[in-house]
Amino acid sequence: MRNKRRLRWAAIPIAATLSIVLAGCTTAQLNGFMPGFEEGQPNVTNQTGRIGGLWTTSWIVLLIVGLITWGLTLWAVVVYRRRKGQTGLPVQLRYNMPIEIFYTVVPLILVLGFFAFTARDQSAIEARFDEPDVKIGAIAKQWAWDFNYVNEDVYSAGVQGQPDLNGQAGSLVESEIPTLVLPVGKKIEFALDSRDVIHSFWVIDFLYKKDMIPGKTNYMSVIPERIGTYQGKCAELCGEYHSLMLFNVEVVSQDDYDAYIESLRAAGNEGQLDNEYNRNQNLPGTNAPKAQED
Repeated sequence: MRNKRRLRWAAIPIAATLSIVLAGCTTAQLNGFMPGFEEGQPNVTNQTGRIGGLWTTSWIVLLIVGLITWGLTLWAVVVYRRRKGQTGLPVQLRYNMPIEIFYTVVPLILVLGFFAFTARDQSAIEARFDEPDVKIGAIAKQWAWDFNYVNEDVYSAGVQGQPDLNGQAGSLVESEIPTLVLPVGKKIEFALDSRDVIHSFWVIDFLYKKDMIPGKTNYMSVIPERIGTYQGKCAELCGEYHSLMLFNVEVVSQDDYDAYIESLRAAGNEGQLDNEYNRNQNLPGTNAPKAQED
């Protein structure tokens, strides 16, 4: 009874300490130090909270498993160490069915649990909107980006980022990096295509990336919820200047978005870019074989 009371009294300050520590954590810390989470600010997109929750919960479970494993290992080392005067080997146990069942069933439960929650969240993230407010066609090319604003029938053609010779070594001219403009609070659907090799569309603060495969259109749906400028890049090694394949995403108000669309139209960027300049069309074997004439 005394031991139980001691444990009970010890648990109170431990629980209080944990509550104080967790209460003092920032939003970024509570989301596993992932980018895009700021105190007092809405999530960057409608999906970042879900992704951050999956990430943080997974790490908590893994840390608990690690602490239990490390604790049992140290306990076995201390309790079953060789004492002074002991000789020979300890008694060897060939089988211990309860322990064997335990270390088979528990990892299986963990794997199934991780799979179930990941599949649930992935299904929600991958779901396409029935009626998106804005459709964007993103076309990757070595080593830049083209963006089609499908509903408005205008486009923005990007060029490869160039080194800033007057700035620090390795930096780029910010104004020359392709920019994708999105309205805040709207359902956005991206149609992702590639003109040449495999690329990957990654907006860092969106916490999600998707491959762009030649000859196949992938889709990505998201609702931007915070106005701001976010960095994007290709996340698939795609050749010599892969590191320069950067772009920016500007999430703006609807009025600013409409003004940007009109500026593209005024610049003569009407219509849609396609795969007319797809480099893979020049490769052998890309045309359908012709029937031989008798």
